Amino acid sequence: MGEEEKHKKEDKHDKKEHLQRVLRRGYGWKVATVALFALLIISIFTGGFEDLFSSATGTQQATEAAMNYINTNLLRGGTQATLKSVTEEGGLYKLKILIGENEFDTYTTKDGKFLFPQGIDMTEESETPETPQQPTQPQQAPTLPKTAKPVIDVFVMSHCPYGTQIEKGILPVVQLLKDKIEFNLRFVYYIMHGEKEVTEQLNQYCIQKEQKDKLITYLTCFLDAGDGAGCLTKANIDTTKLTACTKAADTQFQVTANLNDQTKWLSGRFPLFNVDKTLNEKYGVGGSPSLVINGQEASSGRDSASLLRTICAAFDKAPAECSQTLSSAAPSPGFGGGTGANSGGSCG
Repeated sequence: MGEEEKHKKEDKHDKKEHLQRVLRRGYGWKVATVALFALLIISIFTGGFEDLFSSATGTQQATEAAMNYINTNLLRGGTQATLKSVTEEGGLYKLKILIGENEFDTYTTKDGKFLFPQGIDMTEESETPETPQQPTQPQQAPTLPKTAKPVIDVFVMSHCPYGTQIEKGILPVVQLLKDKIEFNLRFVYYIMHGEKEVTEQLNQYCIQKEQKDKLITYLTCFLDAGDGAGCLTKANIDTTKLTACTKAADTQFQVTANLNDQTKWLSGRFPLFNVDKTLNEKYGVGGSPSLVINGQEASSGRDSASLLRTICAAFDKAPAECSQTLSSAAPSPGFGGGTGANSGGSCG
Protein backbone atom coordinates (compact mmCIF):
# COMPACT_ATOMS: atom_id res chain seq x y z
CA MET A 1 0.00 0.00 0.00
CA GLY A 2 1.40 3.38 -1.05
CA GLU A 3 1.96 6.14 1.51
CA GLU A 4 -0.77 8.38 0.03
CA GLU A 5 -3.31 5.51 -0.04
CA LYS A 6 -2.41 4.69 3.54
CA HIS A 7 -3.08 8.29 4.63
CA LYS A 8 -6.42 8.33 2.80
CA LYS A 9 -7.49 5.10 4.51
CA GLU A 10 -6.52 6.50 7.91
CA ASP A 11 -8.42 9.72 7.18
CA LYS A 12 -11.61 7.77 6.35
CA HIS A 13 -11.24 5.78 9.56
CA ASP A 14 -10.72 8.95 11.60
CA LYS A 15 -13.81 10.60 10.09
CA LYS A 16 -15.89 7.52 10.84
CA GLU A 17 -14.75 7.58 14.47
CA HIS A 18 -15.60 11.27 14.75
CA LEU A 19 -19.13 10.69 13.43
CA GLN A 20 -19.63 7.88 15.91
CA ARG A 21 -18.61 10.19 18.75
CA VAL A 22 -21.16 12.75 17.52
CA LEU A 23 -23.90 10.14 17.87
CA ARG A 24 -22.74 9.06 21.31
CA ARG A 25 -22.87 12.62 22.60
CA GLY A 26 -26.62 12.66 21.85
CA TYR A 27 -26.65 15.70 19.55
CA GLY A 28 -29.87 16.79 17.86
CA TRP A 29 -31.79 14.55 15.48
CA LYS A 30 -30.62 16.46 12.40
CA VAL A 31 -26.95 15.96 13.28
CA ALA A 32 -27.57 12.31 14.10
CA THR A 33 -29.31 11.75 10.77
CA VAL A 34 -26.47 13.41 8.85
CA ALA A 35 -23.94 11.35 10.80
CA LEU A 36 -25.70 8.08 10.02
CA PHE A 37 -25.97 9.05 6.36
CA ALA A 38 -22.29 9.97 6.21
CA LEU A 39 -21.33 6.67 7.81
CA LEU A 40 -23.34 4.86 5.17
CA ILE A 41 -21.57 6.77 2.37
CA ILE A 42 -18.16 6.08 3.94
CA SER A 43 -19.05 2.40 4.15
CA ILE A 44 -19.84 2.29 0.44
CA PHE A 45 -16.46 3.76 -0.56
CA THR A 46 -14.37 1.83 1.96
CA GLY A 47 -16.13 -1.48 1.43
CA GLY A 48 -16.37 -1.84 5.17
CA PHE A 49 -20.08 -2.70 5.49
CA GLU A 50 -21.03 -4.69 2.40
CA ASP A 51 -23.77 -6.34 4.45
CA LEU A 52 -24.87 -3.89 7.13
CA PHE A 53 -26.92 -6.54 8.91
CA SER A 54 -27.13 -10.28 8.91
CA SER A 55 -30.01 -11.67 6.86
CA ALA A 56 -33.36 -11.40 8.59
CA THR A 57 -37.01 -11.79 7.65
CA GLY A 58 -40.11 -10.31 9.21
CA THR A 59 -40.65 -7.09 11.09
CA GLN A 60 -39.17 -8.25 14.39
CA GLN A 61 -36.02 -9.78 12.90
CA ALA A 62 -35.31 -6.81 10.61
CA THR A 63 -35.97 -4.30 13.39
CA GLU A 64 -33.78 -6.17 15.84
CA ALA A 65 -30.99 -6.36 13.23
CA ALA A 66 -31.18 -2.59 12.62
CA MET A 67 -31.20 -1.65 16.31
CA ASN A 68 -28.41 -4.08 17.11
CA TYR A 69 -26.27 -2.67 14.31
CA ILE A 70 -26.84 0.95 15.38
CA ASN A 71 -26.06 0.26 19.05
CA THR A 72 -23.16 -2.14 18.47
CA ASN A 73 -21.37 -0.60 15.50
CA LEU A 74 -22.31 3.09 15.61
CA LEU A 75 -22.93 3.92 19.24
CA ARG A 76 -20.63 1.21 20.67
CA GLY A 77 -21.68 1.22 24.26
CA GLY A 78 -22.35 4.95 24.60
CA THR A 79 -25.84 6.48 24.67
CA GLN A 80 -28.15 3.70 23.50
CA ALA A 81 -30.72 4.07 20.75
CA THR A 82 -34.17 2.77 21.65
CA LEU A 83 -37.02 1.87 19.33
CA LYS A 84 -40.20 3.92 19.76
CA SER A 85 -42.29 2.45 16.95
CA VAL A 86 -42.07 0.63 13.63
CA THR A 87 -44.40 0.86 10.62
CA GLU A 88 -44.33 -0.27 7.00
CA GLU A 89 -43.87 2.49 4.42
CA GLY A 90 -42.94 2.37 0.75
CA GLY A 91 -41.80 -1.23 0.88
CA LEU A 92 -39.50 -0.52 3.85
CA TYR A 93 -39.79 -0.62 7.61
CA LYS A 94 -39.85 2.88 9.10
CA LEU A 95 -38.30 3.01 12.57
CA LYS A 96 -38.79 5.88 15.02
CA ILE A 97 -35.62 5.92 17.12
CA LEU A 98 -34.73 7.77 20.31
CA ILE A 99 -31.11 8.68 21.09
CA GLY A 100 -31.17 10.34 24.47
CA GLU A 101 -34.08 12.78 24.28
CA ASN A 102 -33.84 13.24 20.50
CA GLU A 103 -36.08 11.44 18.02
CA PHE A 104 -35.59 10.78 14.32
CA ASP A 105 -36.79 8.40 11.61
CA THR A 106 -34.71 5.77 9.85
CA TYR A 107 -35.56 2.99 7.43
CA THR A 108 -34.46 -0.60 6.89
CA THR A 109 -35.15 -3.08 4.11
CA LYS A 110 -37.45 -5.95 5.01
CA ASP A 111 -34.63 -8.47 4.80
CA GLY A 112 -32.68 -6.44 7.38
CA LYS A 113 -29.65 -5.95 5.14
CA PHE A 114 -29.60 -2.22 4.47
CA LEU A 115 -30.13 0.88 6.57
CA PHE A 116 -31.35 4.22 5.17
CA PRO A 117 -30.91 7.12 7.62
CA GLN A 118 -33.63 9.29 6.08
CA GLY A 119 -36.42 9.08 3.54
CA ILE A 120 -37.47 11.88 1.18
CA ASP A 121 -40.99 11.87 -0.29
CA MET A 122 -40.40 12.85 -3.91
CA THR A 123 -44.18 13.09 -4.59
CA GLU A 124 -44.51 16.21 -2.44
CA GLU A 125 -44.47 19.50 -4.34
CA SER A 126 -41.77 21.88 -3.30
CA GLU A 127 -42.77 25.39 -2.34
CA THR A 128 -42.14 28.02 -4.99
CA PRO A 129 -41.28 31.47 -3.72
CA GLU A 130 -43.64 34.25 -4.83
CA THR A 131 -40.73 36.43 -5.94
CA PRO A 132 -37.46 35.34 -7.49
CA GLN A 133 -34.68 34.86 -4.97
CA GLN A 134 -31.54 36.94 -5.31
CA PRO A 135 -28.36 34.99 -6.04
CA THR A 136 -26.68 33.84 -2.87
CA GLN A 137 -23.54 35.83 -2.16
CA PRO A 138 -20.46 33.75 -1.38
CA GLN A 139 -19.73 33.65 2.33
CA GLN A 140 -16.65 35.51 3.41
CA ALA A 141 -14.22 33.88 5.80
CA PRO A 142 -14.56 35.35 9.29
CA THR A 143 -12.14 38.18 9.97
CA LEU A 144 -9.55 37.31 12.57
CA PRO A 145 -9.12 39.59 15.58
CA LYS A 146 -6.09 41.82 15.10
CA THR A 147 -3.39 42.34 17.72
CA ALA A 148 0.10 43.82 17.88
CA LYS A 149 1.51 40.36 18.59
CA PRO A 150 -0.73 37.54 17.29
CA VAL A 151 -1.05 34.41 19.40
CA ILE A 152 -0.89 31.23 17.32
CA ASP A 153 -2.10 27.96 18.85
CA VAL A 154 -1.71 24.81 16.75
CA PHE A 155 -3.42 21.70 18.16
CA VAL A 156 -2.01 18.40 16.91
CA MET A 157 -1.39 14.75 17.67
CA SER A 158 2.34 14.12 17.37
CA HIS A 159 1.91 11.10 15.08
CA CYS A 160 -1.11 12.26 13.10
CA PRO A 161 0.08 12.65 9.47
CA TYR A 162 -2.02 15.78 9.04
CA GLY A 163 -0.77 17.26 12.30
CA THR A 164 2.81 16.79 11.13
CA GLN A 165 1.82 18.28 7.76
CA ILE A 166 0.71 21.61 9.24
CA GLU A 167 3.72 21.66 11.58
CA LYS A 168 6.07 21.34 8.61
CA GLY A 169 4.20 24.17 6.93
CA ILE A 170 4.16 26.53 9.90
CA LEU A 171 7.74 26.12 11.18
CA PRO A 172 9.23 28.32 8.42
CA VAL A 173 6.63 30.96 9.32
CA VAL A 174 7.58 30.81 13.00
CA GLN A 175 11.25 31.05 12.11
CA LEU A 176 10.56 34.06 9.86
CA LEU A 177 8.36 36.02 12.28
CA LYS A 178 10.29 34.99 15.40
CA ASP A 179 9.25 37.01 18.47
CA LYS A 180 6.73 39.07 16.51
CA ILE A 181 4.23 36.29 17.24
CA GLU A 182 3.57 34.00 20.18
CA PHE A 183 3.61 30.44 18.88
CA ASN A 184 2.22 27.65 21.04
CA LEU A 185 2.27 23.96 20.21
CA ARG A 186 -0.86 22.41 21.73
CA PHE A 187 -2.21 18.88 21.90
CA VAL A 188 -5.61 17.36 21.18
CA TYR A 189 -7.11 15.94 24.38
CA TYR A 190 -7.07 12.29 23.27
CA ILE A 191 -4.54 9.91 21.72
CA MET A 192 -5.08 7.95 18.51
CA HIS A 193 -1.61 6.56 17.80
CA GLY A 194 -0.68 4.51 20.84
CA GLU A 195 1.71 4.82 23.74
CA LYS A 196 4.47 6.27 21.53
CA GLU A 197 2.30 9.34 21.07
CA VAL A 198 1.81 9.71 24.83
CA THR A 199 5.57 9.64 25.40
CA GLU A 200 6.35 11.98 22.53
CA GLN A 201 3.74 14.55 23.45
CA LEU A 202 4.91 14.68 27.06
CA ASN A 203 8.44 15.32 25.76
CA GLN A 204 7.29 18.06 23.37
CA TYR A 205 5.15 19.67 26.07
CA CYS A 206 8.12 19.85 28.43
CA ILE A 207 10.60 21.03 25.79
CA GLN A 208 8.26 23.90 25.02
CA LYS A 209 7.67 24.63 28.70
CA GLU A 210 11.26 24.60 29.96
CA GLN A 211 13.60 24.64 26.93
CA LYS A 212 11.53 26.59 24.40
CA ASP A 213 14.53 28.01 22.57
CA LYS A 214 15.25 24.45 21.39
CA LEU A 215 11.70 23.55 20.37
CA ILE A 216 11.92 24.52 16.69
CA THR A 217 15.22 22.66 16.25
CA TYR A 218 13.74 19.59 17.92
CA LEU A 219 10.51 19.66 15.90
CA THR A 220 12.37 20.17 12.62
CA CYS A 221 14.37 17.05 13.38
CA PHE A 222 11.40 15.03 14.64
CA LEU A 223 9.25 15.83 11.60
CA ASP A 224 11.96 14.45 9.33
CA ALA A 225 11.90 10.85 10.57
CA GLY A 226 9.91 10.65 13.80
CA ASP A 227 13.07 9.79 15.75
CA GLY A 228 12.35 11.44 19.08
CA ALA A 229 15.31 9.90 20.93
CA GLY A 230 17.80 10.90 18.26
CA CYS A 231 16.37 14.42 18.06
CA LEU A 232 16.79 14.98 21.80
CA THR A 233 20.52 14.61 21.21
CA LYS A 234 20.55 16.62 18.00
CA ALA A 235 18.68 19.53 19.61
CA ASN A 236 20.94 19.35 22.69
CA ILE A 237 17.99 18.84 25.06
CA ASP A 238 18.84 18.64 28.76
CA THR A 239 17.41 15.14 29.33
CA THR A 240 17.72 15.29 33.12
CA LYS A 241 15.60 18.41 33.18
CA LEU A 242 13.24 16.88 30.61
CA THR A 243 12.71 13.70 32.64
CA ALA A 244 11.87 15.66 35.78
CA CYS A 245 9.37 17.78 33.84
CA THR A 246 7.63 14.86 32.09
CA LYS A 247 7.32 13.02 35.41
CA ALA A 248 5.68 16.05 37.03
CA ALA A 249 3.38 16.60 34.05
CA ASP A 250 2.42 12.92 34.03
CA THR A 251 1.35 13.19 37.65
CA GLN A 252 -0.40 16.54 37.24
CA PHE A 253 -2.46 15.51 34.21
CA GLN A 254 -2.78 11.79 35.08
CA VAL A 255 -1.46 10.83 31.66
CA THR A 256 -0.20 7.33 32.48
CA ALA A 257 -3.16 6.72 34.80
CA ASN A 258 -5.55 7.50 31.95
CA LEU A 259 -3.52 5.36 29.55
CA ASN A 260 -3.73 2.36 31.88
CA ASP A 261 -7.44 2.76 32.72
CA GLN A 262 -9.37 1.83 29.59
CA THR A 263 -12.70 2.66 31.28
CA LYS A 264 -11.74 6.33 30.96
CA TRP A 265 -10.79 6.18 27.27
CA LEU A 266 -12.78 8.24 24.81
CA SER A 267 -15.24 5.92 23.07
CA GLY A 268 -13.50 3.06 24.87
CA ARG A 269 -10.68 3.33 22.31
CA PHE A 270 -8.65 6.50 22.76
CA PRO A 271 -6.65 7.36 25.91
CA LEU A 272 -7.18 10.87 27.24
CA PHE A 273 -4.31 13.36 27.10
CA ASN A 274 -5.49 16.25 29.25
CA VAL A 275 -2.46 18.55 29.11
CA ASP A 276 -4.40 21.13 27.07
CA LYS A 277 -7.91 19.94 27.95
CA THR A 278 -9.14 23.37 29.07
CA LEU A 279 -8.08 24.99 25.79
CA ASN A 280 -9.58 22.11 23.80
CA GLU A 281 -12.91 22.82 25.47
CA LYS A 282 -12.57 26.59 25.12
CA TYR A 283 -11.94 26.49 21.37
CA GLY A 284 -14.02 23.42 20.56
CA VAL A 285 -11.06 21.52 19.15
CA GLY A 286 -12.32 18.57 17.13
CA GLY A 287 -9.18 16.94 15.79
CA SER A 288 -5.60 17.23 14.56
CA PRO A 289 -4.74 19.74 13.25
CA SER A 290 -6.72 22.69 14.58
CA LEU A 291 -5.45 26.24 14.10
CA VAL A 292 -6.45 29.02 16.51
CA ILE A 293 -5.26 32.60 15.98
CA ASN A 294 -5.91 35.33 18.56
CA GLY A 295 -8.44 33.08 20.27
CA GLN A 296 -10.45 32.32 17.13
CA GLU A 297 -10.45 29.17 15.01
CA ALA A 298 -8.82 29.89 11.66
CA SER A 299 -8.77 28.17 8.28
CA SER A 300 -5.67 28.05 6.14
CA GLY A 301 -3.85 25.96 3.60
CA ARG A 302 -1.01 23.95 5.11
CA ASP A 303 1.70 25.37 2.90
CA SER A 304 3.99 28.01 4.38
CA ALA A 305 2.82 30.80 2.05
CA SER A 306 -0.84 30.31 3.01
CA LEU A 307 -0.05 30.10 6.71
CA LEU A 308 2.07 33.26 6.54
CA ARG A 309 -0.74 35.11 4.79
CA THR A 310 -3.32 33.91 7.35
CA ILE A 311 -1.17 34.83 10.34
CA CYS A 312 -0.15 38.21 8.91
CA ALA A 313 -3.84 39.10 8.57
CA ALA A 314 -4.03 38.99 12.37
CA PHE A 315 -1.53 41.84 12.96
CA ASP A 316 -2.65 45.37 13.77
CA LYS A 317 0.17 46.39 11.47
CA ALA A 318 1.85 43.65 9.47
CA PRO A 319 5.66 43.65 9.79
CA ALA A 320 7.98 43.72 6.80
CA GLU A 321 8.50 39.96 7.04
CA CYS A 322 4.92 39.46 5.86
CA SER A 323 5.94 40.61 2.38
CA GLN A 324 8.50 37.83 2.04
CA THR A 325 7.85 34.79 -0.15
CA LEU A 326 7.63 31.31 1.34
CA SER A 327 6.87 28.01 -0.36
CA SER A 328 3.33 27.61 -1.67
CA ALA A 329 3.76 23.82 -1.98
CA ALA A 330 1.96 21.91 0.76
CA PRO A 331 4.24 19.57 2.73
CA SER A 332 3.54 15.87 2.49
CA PRO A 333 1.49 14.34 5.34
CA GLY A 334 3.46 12.23 7.81
CA PHE A 335 7.20 12.25 8.41
CA GLY A 336 9.84 13.11 5.86
CA GLY A 337 10.19 15.62 3.07
CA GLY A 338 8.34 16.02 -0.18
CA THR A 339 5.11 17.77 -1.06
CA GLY A 340 1.50 16.78 -0.85
CA ALA A 341 -1.85 18.49 -1.17
CA ASN A 342 -3.85 20.90 0.99
CA SER A 343 -6.40 18.14 1.45
CA GLY A 344 -7.88 19.25 4.74
CA GLY A 345 -7.44 15.76 6.15
CA SER A 346 -7.43 15.36 9.92
CA CYS A 347 -7.21 12.82 12.73
CA GLY A 348 -10.12 12.84 15.09
